[in-house]
Amino acid sequence: MNIEKQYQEDHSVKLIVDVEQEKMDTYKRRAATKISSRSKVPGFRPGKAPYDVVVRTFGDAAITEQAIDLLIDAEYSNILKEADVNPGAAGSLESIDNLAPPKLTFRVPLAPDVDLGDYHSVRMPYEWKSPEQKDFDAAIEELRQMYATTENVDRPIEEGDYVLVDVKSETTELNRTGFATFIRKEDRDNEWPFSGFAKELLGLKTGENKTIKHTFPEDWEVEELKGKDVEIETTVKTVRGVTLPELNDEFAKMTGAGDTMDALTEAVKKDVEKRSQDSYDDVYFVDLIEKIKEGATIKYNEHTLEHEGEHVLSDLSNRLAQQSMDLETYFKVRETTREKFIEEEVNPVAKKRLERSLILDEVVRKEKLQLDNEALDAEYNTTLNGLAAQGMDFGKIRGGKKGQKQLSEAIAMESASRVMTRKALNTLKSIAMGEYKPAEETVEEAEVKEEAEVKEETAQVEGEQEKAAE
Repeated sequence: MNIEKQYQEDHSVKLIVDVEQEKMDTYKRRAATKISSRSKVPGFRPGKAPYDVVVRTFGDAAITEQAIDLLIDAEYSNILKEADVNPGAAGSLESIDNLAPPKLTFRVPLAPDVDLGDYHSVRMPYEWKSPEQKDFDAAIEELRQMYATTENVDRPIEEGDYVLVDVKSETTELNRTGFATFIRKEDRDNEWPFSGFAKELLGLKTGENKTIKHTFPEDWEVEELKGKDVEIETTVKTVRGVTLPELNDEFAKMTGAGDTMDALTEAVKKDVEKRSQDSYDDVYFVDLIEKIKEGATIKYNEHTLEHEGEHVLSDLSNRLAQQSMDLETYFKVRETTREKFIEEEVNPVAKKRLERSLILDEVVRKEKLQLDNEALDAEYNTTLNGLAAQGMDFGKIRGGKKGQKQLSEAIAMESASRVMTRKALNTLKSIAMGEYKPAEETVEEAEVKEEAEVKEETAQVEGEQEKAAE
């Protein structure tokens, strides 16, 4: 076959394939046999009718059409190999330009191509700092709140109380019956209906009411409340006081984080530090990858982005299912359509995820990062323990042993992906901090490299000897 390649701007390639007539004739005979085997030809057993009889019975066009299908099924992978094309998705037959001899045009999306540029010159300081003592104290206080006991009290509302209220207003969006709130010391941006509402209740007792006036800003997230002056009639139904547990060894045992307060304090400190650093890392690595992307060239076909978009939509669907909601209902609540949602919200997320993944994959390839079996085992076990903690009974997996094996393989693959992602990110971090050191070659790699160099030197010597002999 003669193949002409034409690269397209959308990161695909056109393959114009000239098929020898002899090869086409072979597939036409196969097609005739297939047609006659599934159709009745008078006087012949299925599949035994001569080629000429099949042509007269069904027509050359039907045989040619079947032959093209057989040819593509059998030869497409050979066409890609001969054309030296690395596909990123399934190709398609774009046109049949000729039949005698056959000339076919395929359109093939190419696999993504990434050039990281001079990413070793990118610098970004890593400036995470350990949380302060007040952050650890706040975490301990949150634990105390979790294990606190409450009881109805007949006194004015104080900070730290839980309060049940009825909220009435001419503005429909603000009406609530039996609304529970907690009187915190600190303000919260996500407090309903606005930050500081709960503190307006301080000093009230059960059965008392208060009219609260508030003006919502012009940029408020609820359309009906933007820039609106409202009056909220609030009636206190119940006041529950909170009794916090004492900070002692008994409390530590109650939380399950340690047998003593010292052990609990240490566990809380580690947790707060980890959450703080994880939060910093999330922002740091997003900014670092964006900086690397500025000097990189990333090419991919729209099919690759569509595939990533399907993953984004699937993830959203799974999260909604946990809330007993499906995508179509979600679109209605958001007052949007599937097409608009994909265009405006899914595709931008998919693009960032895809390009981030491609950059990290290329870092793994360029830096020759290897999977650490010890880290993989730790990640695998952490995932298993997490699933067990969520109540998963591995003995009741659907499919029995086969289902358990499939789950185990899926967890192993996901664990390997997370481990390699961390290695790639840590490599980029060391580069950005100017602390990068290339991984040392293993003994095996050094031997392979040395063997290749010896072969190259031998070939050069032999070449020079042949020239001298001539």
